Amino acid sequence: MEPAKVGNNPVEIQVGIADYKIGREPARLITLGLGSCVGVSLYDPVLKLGGLLHLMLPDSTQFNNVTKPAKFADLGIPLLIDEMRKNGAHLNRLQAKLVGGAQMFSGLDNKMILNIGQRNVEKARALLKEAGIPILAEEVGGNRGRTMIFDTSNGQVSIRMLGSKLKVI
Repeated sequence: MEPAKVGNNPVEIQVGIADYKIGREPARLITLGLGSCVGVSLYDPVLKLGGLLHLMLPDSTQFNNVTKPAKFADLGIPLLIDEMRKNGAHLNRLQAKLVGGAQMFSGLDNKMILNIGQRNVEKARALLKEAGIPILAEEVGGNRGRTMIFDTSNGQVSIRMLGSKLKVI
C-alpha cells in the first residue's frame, strides 16, 4: 500500500457506516455520524499504519443473513486486525482508541432501546482485550454524535461534536 497524499497534504479517507479502511502516513481516516455506533482505530506506530472501523452493532449472531460483517463488532474488529497484519502491522505493537457509543434517545426507557451504544463499547473493549491490544484512549458515552478523525502520522484522534471544541485523544 502506498502512502496516500496529494503534494505534501494528507489524503482524507472516508470510512462509511459499517465499513473499515486502512491507510499509511500521511493519511487521515475520517468517519462521521458516530451516535450509538463506535469508531475503533488501530495504529502501528512503527509503520505509521492505521485502520478505522465504524461498527453499528455488537453481535452478529443475532442475525441470519450477514452481508456487511464490518457492521458488527464481533466480525469487524477481527477483520480490521487481519487487514492491518496483511499490511505489515505487528499485533504486539497495535494500539486502539474508541469513540462513540452514545445514548442517542434520552428520555426513553433504557430497556426499551437496548443500550446499543453501551453494548457496542463493551463488546469492542472485550474483543480488543482478548486480542491483547491496549486501548490508549476513549471518548465514549454521552448523548451526542461525533465525527472521528484519525491521523496516521502520529496516531492522534480528533473528535468533533456539535457545540463543542475539537478534542484530541
